[in-house]
Amino acid sequence: MFAVITFRTGPGRSDFTFYSEGAGDWFDEALLIEWVWEEQDAQDGWGEMWRYTAERYRDNPIVVGYDLMCEPNSAGELLDIWEPDEFYSAYAGDLYDWNQFYPRITNAIRQVDAETPILVGGMGWSAVRWLPYLEPTGDPRTVYMVHQYEPQTEYTHQEPPAENAYPGTLDLDWDGEPDSFDQGWLDEYLSVIDEFQGEHNVPVAVNEFGLARWVPGAADFMDDQMALFEQRGMNHALWVWDPVWEPWTEEVNAFRFRYGPDPGNDSDVESDLQDVILKYWARNTARPSSFTKPSAD
Repeated sequence: MFAVITFRTGPGRSDFTFYSEGAGDWFDEALLIEWVWEEQDAQDGWGEMWRYTAERYRDNPIVVGYDLMCEPNSAGELLDIWEPDEFYSAYAGDLYDWNQFYPRITNAIRQVDAETPILVGGMGWSAVRWLPYLEPTGDPRTVYMVHQYEPQTEYTHQEPPAENAYPGTLDLDWDGEPDSFDQGWLDEYLSVIDEFQGEHNVPVAVNEFGLARWVPGAADFMDDQMALFEQRGMNHALWVWDPVWEPWTEEVNAFRFRYGPDPGNDSDVESDLQDVILKYWARNTARPSSFTKPSAD
């Protein structure tokens, strides 16, 4: 299996940025570190961290990409701004702006590694709707990317017992009127990616997507969405969420599709959702063994 190196943490950023709502509740507030968005030295530190990493892994045939930062999120976490227009009208070019930060990381990597692809997601946790605001650097081996979990609140992240089903009708634009929730909606939602590619002539990948294993219609949703990724020729990586810390995994396993649709199950079972995922994974033909010779040992 190929590997992409992703940094969730680094100078001025702890992993608790992804769980900030729990600060002072289930973890000490001191563990929530997010000053990478406010201190130049911390941002410079990310460049040095990536330069070291690229120099170490540049000749490793298994490593096929450097994902610079998992889900840049200064707008929401620090500024309580949730709309890209509002953020960029006030903070474009500021330290809070990923567009001035990530090109410096790219430059640090390219000083030691000109070949390995660089993966860059946009602000707003790399959501699709923030992609148009990402400014490409012109580096010919950079892949731009999104994380696709929408509609998150209404569907993919429902807690059990989940009621909203796919396909169906949901108020997806918060206007009080029901909308058709089907592959047509997904196709339209992903058209933002088509427009970005058309404007900049760059590749775009989906390096996180998924849904809670128990939501009604999960297999159909996954089938329709992965089909759209394939139609667009987009590389895609499912968020499986299998951390090695088992105490966490035992309680937080919504995206562990191998457990099937029963929220109370915590062992591997067959399911329609798993069948869909494996159907698309079976299309993969490029593997490390295709490019590397087996060891003489």
